[in-house]
Amino acid sequence: MWSVELLLPFLMVIKDVSSQWNVWMPRDISAMTNSCVVIPCTFMYPSGIRPYRGVHGIWYFGQPYPQFFPPVVYKSRTDIVHESYKGRTKLLGDLSQRNCTLRIGNIGTEHSGRYYFRADLGGANIFTYPDFTELKVLDQPNIDVPEEILSNENLDLTCYAPDNCPDMSPEITWMYAEYLPDPQFSSEYVEESNTAVMSSTLSFTPRPLDNGMLLGCRVHYPNTSFAYERMITLDVKYPPRSVWVNVSQEVMEGSSVTLFCEVDSNPLPRISWLFGDEELVSDTSSNASLVLEGLGAQQEGVYTCVGDNGYGVMNSSMYLAVKYPPRDPWVNGSLTVLEGSSVLLHCSTQGNPPPTLTWLKDGVLVGTITAEEVSVLELEDLTPQGDGLYRCLAENEHGRASSSLNLTVEFAPVLLEESKCTVVREGVQCVCVASGNPEPTIEFHLPDLNITVNDTESRFNYYTHTDGYTATGMIKLRDKAEAAANGAAVNVHCSISNMYGSETVRLELQQEKKYMMAVIVGTIGGVAVIAFIIAAVRYVGRSNKKENGNPGQDLVSKLENPSLFYSAVKKDKQNLRKKVLKTELLGSKFNSILEETSTGEDGEYQPVSSMAELERQELNYAALEFMGVRARDGAAAQGDDGSNYTEIKAK
Repeated sequence: MWSVELLLPFLMVIKDVSSQWNVWMPRDISAMTNSCVVIPCTFMYPSGIRPYRGVHGIWYFGQPYPQFFPPVVYKSRTDIVHESYKGRTKLLGDLSQRNCTLRIGNIGTEHSGRYYFRADLGGANIFTYPDFTELKVLDQPNIDVPEEILSNENLDLTCYAPDNCPDMSPEITWMYAEYLPDPQFSSEYVEESNTAVMSSTLSFTPRPLDNGMLLGCRVHYPNTSFAYERMITLDVKYPPRSVWVNVSQEVMEGSSVTLFCEVDSNPLPRISWLFGDEELVSDTSSNASLVLEGLGAQQEGVYTCVGDNGYGVMNSSMYLAVKYPPRDPWVNGSLTVLEGSSVLLHCSTQGNPPPTLTWLKDGVLVGTITAEEVSVLELEDLTPQGDGLYRCLAENEHGRASSSLNLTVEFAPVLLEESKCTVVREGVQCVCVASGNPEPTIEFHLPDLNITVNDTESRFNYYTHTDGYTATGMIKLRDKAEAAANGAAVNVHCSISNMYGSETVRLELQQEKKYMMAVIVGTIGGVAVIAFIIAAVRYVGRSNKKENGNPGQDLVSKLENPSLFYSAVKKDKQNLRKKVLKTELLGSKFNSILEETSTGEDGEYQPVSSMAELERQELNYAALEFMGVRARDGAAAQGDDGSNYTEIKAK
């Protein structure tokens, strides 16, 4: 609190100063609205001046020059003051003692400004001092906040309240400090240049979560209703403490996806989305999005969001998996290898999820199914059967793809069992069939004639035909037909060759064996027919003998009509032949003879259409000998050997 006694030291100092017009008052002073303020003031005047009718004084507001009619705050000669100061001002000092201290009560913000003092010593001794006091009327206390508040570093906040009113002294409290971590409080009374300030300091260590928190300073004057508050919002600077991004996810190729990133920091960070070392997008914000459209397999990978606000850097990553069906597999080029060698077939592809790889040869599974992006099929000791189209099939849940290659196995020629010579209408036809890769060359050699046939000549019809790895050569020997029919051997050699080998084989006349079988079967059939006829004649003789007692005569009477008798015998012969054909004695060999073909006009064999045709190729008569039978006139003849016979003919 202020009192006049406080000014005595200043008055003693003034006496030592040379006598001039001078004044001392605080340059700045403050007060709360509705309270009061005391402006300390002392003045000086030349020592040679004697005050006339006492010392008087005037306080002006705004400016010191009366000619501009500034508002009068206080005037010692009269009570005439500006209406805004009526009843508010009082001179606390003794002007005769050069003390001009002024008290202003119930002040408001409109009273803020400069205050000047004018000394009136009578007559012409009037002087307005240029020095002034700047009064600041506050409606809330001041809080001293550092320019930068850093997280995890100690912070001091100070609240100030002026104490320049002798009638009242302020009390300071902090609001919402209870939410701070371990707050500390301290108070201090500061007096400087005859102005006083009460302060309260709040100390604590701010955290990132304290950013944006409200704190308040409250000034209260006891025994009054005057209370003043000041609120601040903490701006706590802290580096990025969290970076949130999407969780790793899977998307289909060709689709679109949006990646989100949110960074918690103060101040706002610069957010960047990176794919590898490439920056895709950046923005200064608390969050940023990355839109990816038409996704391809090359866009699969790790995406990183980086937040940097100058106080620190933090990042977070996520994995984007792009699902797609298998790509067309890569396989070896088509290969040509030699029989007996080994080869490795490689197949590789890409797909997500990783595809299974399957090797197929001509549509049939070979090897094993692998669940990897690379498959190797090992083929060892290759044979001609290993030749073909190999396909690598890649499959996953999103589709399939395949690629193929041809594996060509080259091998020495091999003569096939279809090679043979057969008798045809034009002569002897020899066919040579061989398999080999490269295609074998076929030649026919006739050792008897010392001729090599590889082209058409007048005596031979020669031609060749190829089908894949099978080559067929054929010649027709016109002058060999008669010799073959007479059972003579046909000496024809077939020579096959390619770059890997050659072979010469004598071709066997396949028809000779078949004709021999036909002769054997025909002989057996003839014997069976004769036996049947003899048995039939004897059976008839016995029957006639029993019925007529003269079997010989009955037989002779029946033989008088030989055509009728032969017809009956032939019918029985045919029935017997059918039974013989079904016997297991002849079996499949005899049945094959029935299915053998006869030569047509074009040299090819045609199937036998009926038993009658077979009979035309066999013996069509039989000789019967009858013992003790008298021959009819003109019906008997003597053979060369003296035996008797009867010729039976069928028309």
